[in-house]
Amino acid sequence: MVAQDGALPAVASPADVWLLARQQLAPLRRSTRELALALADTYGPRFAVWYTDELLFGVDDGRLVLRTLGGMDLPAPEVVCVRQLAGPMQNDREVTLLRHLERMGSTLINSVDAQLKTRNKMWQLQELALAGLPVPDTLSYATAPLEGVVHSPHLGTPCVVKSVSGSKGGQVFLAHDSSLLRALAGSLSQEVPFLFQEHVTHSHGRVLRVVVVDDEPVGAVLHASRNGTLTANISRGGSATLCTGRYPQAEELAVRAVRALGLDFAGVDLLFASEDTYTVCEVNAVPGWRPGMTAVIPAVTACIARRLSARGYTAPQPTM
Repeated sequence: MVAQDGALPAVASPADVWLLARQQLAPLRRSTRELALALADTYGPRFAVWYTDELLFGVDDGRLVLRTLGGMDLPAPEVVCVRQLAGPMQNDREVTLLRHLERMGSTLINSVDAQLKTRNKMWQLQELALAGLPVPDTLSYATAPLEGVVHSPHLGTPCVVKSVSGSKGGQVFLAHDSSLLRALAGSLSQEVPFLFQEHVTHSHGRVLRVVVVDDEPVGAVLHASRNGTLTANISRGGSATLCTGRYPQAEELAVRAVRALGLDFAGVDLLFASEDTYTVCEVNAVPGWRPGMTAVIPAVTACIARRLSARGYTAPQPTM
């Protein structure tokens, strides 16, 4: 497109590898920031961090285009490492941008299809169950009124109630009996459905997080509640103990879960069905990791290098 003054649009400096985050005003999580620094060290000026609120995209003269708010054209990168939480993504916003990047030829880590499977907790469970993996018994709904759902004879208590798109332990609580569910039904948000999930009592207040990259477990941490509550998230006061290699059967299950969802890079939360058996609680396509999990960033960097190699990418030679 030629601007009204006849000038051609400026073209931003191309970058082969992007890290895509959600908003400039939101500070990068520690793990994302450390990953960005490692990628900058590896790829130098061929790496860039972009935020979804900096970008425009569309069709111009029959071709897909990507531009900055300032009007510069952006070539599609070779590989995009997506670091925006899958749960809060909206189809008409962030997902559309990811689709656009894929349609322009970029390889996404993780792909749009895999991101979509993980952004809804019920979608995850559908895929995991079909793959034959252990998951808690769960009940959800489409347009049924919540007041009717909580009266279902198939809804047992105690049960864990969680939003299908919540994150960081938000919108999760334990309902000890049906009377509590019925009392709360009228006050719960109706914006998205809830899941009513079997309470795995042996794992109350304990969750094992395994980080997987390209089908390899590269870190594990045991989260535990400090006060006997259900959720063990660090953001909610839980503790974290590194335990990579301590639970090999759990790590193997985590790899199977990631593979079932088609993910390249993910964190898998596992519950203890017993001391040596596990069930998949949920899978996070944009996982964080603890500072001591030093194998994660090298594994992600190697994953990106493999995707670049598969595209026939030749790394630029350092200038003398």
